[in-house]
Amino acid sequence: MPLTAKGKPESEDELPELGIAPEKVRFVIVKARQFDVKQAEDDPDEGSDAIDDGMTDVLEDDPENDAVEQELREFINGLDEDEQVNLVALAWLGRGTYGIDEWKEALDTARTEHNNRTAQYLLGLPLLGDYLAEGLEAFGENYDDETDEEFDAESGDEDELDEEEDET
Repeated sequence: MPLTAKGKPESEDELPELGIAPEKVRFVIVKARQFDVKQAEDDPDEGSDAIDDGMTDVLEDDPENDAVEQELREFINGLDEDEQVNLVALAWLGRGTYGIDEWKEALDTARTEHNNRTAQYLLGLPLLGDYLAEGLEAFGENYDDETDEEFDAESGDEDELDEEEDET
């Protein structure tokens, strides 16, 4: 495939195939960004309830009771092995470890290193949402916070993602 000076294919027709639905990646991006905004406990003198505390405890990291982390972990663990491999390779692509022209190598490495701790590994990447968004962009798939509101906690649903995939 002919490449431009920056290591990207000359046209989108020459892009390799992404082995995971972009909608699933967008869901992980939204949840990863929600997870990333959590912070360590910084209010040891918290009030008796959220109102007294000015709602500051909402963003505190509580790994044992973090619904976002649990949802993200379950979603990633629910992906099949090929989707998990593609998600890891996409994060590496977005991080700059591999270029789009090295996609096959990224997949091969991710497949070789795959184990049952994929969610744990990905959640350990501090900028996972940003890496995945950059990776999608390399495939010509844009991620826009404004247009992906359907994945917000209030209205987003993992089952809808599975239904969309079944229709294709």
